[in-house]
Amino acid sequence: MGKIWKNLDKPLLLVTVVLFLLGSVMVFSASNVTAYMTHAVSPYNYFIKQVAFLVFGFILFLVMIKIPSKGYYALSWLLLLGVGASLVILLVMGQAKNQAISWFDLGPVSFQPSEFIKIIAIVWVAGYYEQNKTKLKTYGKSLFPMVVCAFIALLIFMQPDLGTTIIFTLIVGLIFLLVPIEKEIKYKTIIALVGLAIFAGFIFMSTGKGLLLDRQKDRFNFSRPCDSLITNGNQVCNCYIAINNGGLFGVGLGNSTQKYLYLPEPYTDFIFAIIVEELGVVTGIIIILAYIYILYRILKIGKNATTNRGATMCYAVAFYIFLHIAINLLGIMGMMPMTGVPLPFMSYGGSFTICLIAALTLVQRVSVENGQ
Repeated sequence: MGKIWKNLDKPLLLVTVVLFLLGSVMVFSASNVTAYMTHAVSPYNYFIKQVAFLVFGFILFLVMIKIPSKGYYALSWLLLLGVGASLVILLVMGQAKNQAISWFDLGPVSFQPSEFIKIIAIVWVAGYYEQNKTKLKTYGKSLFPMVVCAFIALLIFMQPDLGTTIIFTLIVGLIFLLVPIEKEIKYKTIIALVGLAIFAGFIFMSTGKGLLLDRQKDRFNFSRPCDSLITNGNQVCNCYIAINNGGLFGVGLGNSTQKYLYLPEPYTDFIFAIIVEELGVVTGIIIILAYIYILYRILKIGKNATTNRGATMCYAVAFYIFLHIAINLLGIMGMMPMTGVPLPFMSYGGSFTICLIAALTLVQRVSVENGQ
């Protein structure tokens, strides 16, 4: 363990730990009112669960960091089959929660397979292309992972979970651009996909049919949310109010007014608005700068990776974190539709917290192998 500790990226580790601790404090502050008034549970309920998720994640880190990155690939096959099967089971037997069939209810906690499949796919696809790098001369061998991931994306979309579908598809697409496939195969595949997307868009527009539900279409009314405050614009408009209330230095920890049932579940997708309201815009900017630093450290580790697999995993993890940050923040600022995407390190959620820790452990394992 001494050699592993020596080669960990200490700055990355320190900043992520600090953000997780801050996130836990803000989960308590943002959730205590909703927990007591809406769900009739202890004000500490979500805070205690979040700490338990972090403890489990730390144990997972201690286990994963000892496994060579090439060992992740063999395990990813089993996990891909298991979690992929759970997505099918959800569609057949699952029950809707928050208007989506995305979770298995396990009593005190819920399990979201679509969250875990993002990290599993990163490991599996990166490992597949590393394992078969000398055989990627045919369409079948080159596109096999993409076909599997397209099927998985379809299962997630059918839940329906548009935000997760977008993130999963973009991550897999980035990996496809990075891996050493024959240029002719890569370019022709990209052209075919763009053409298919344009054709599908034309068909749906001309027939008047769409793939999105009414509630998903309503979210596209995001540019002037306060014009429809009573209907579909109330969430983003209340985010504006929270941010405006906070000013530069905030109203003080625990003193948010928007968490008093104005924002639904303010400890998840909308937690950044509560952070700014209580701790101010200055703290919000510091958090964003910390995100930028984390992404920089991950990209640096990927650049120094000794294998294509390690580099691809690091770049994909950086993109995974960036997409969650960008989609969440742009959503609460009314610059794109809200899609229910959690904010890294800050939002409450067991599946996402554990997956984020697992993703960061992948990066730290690559850092360890870079220094060996």
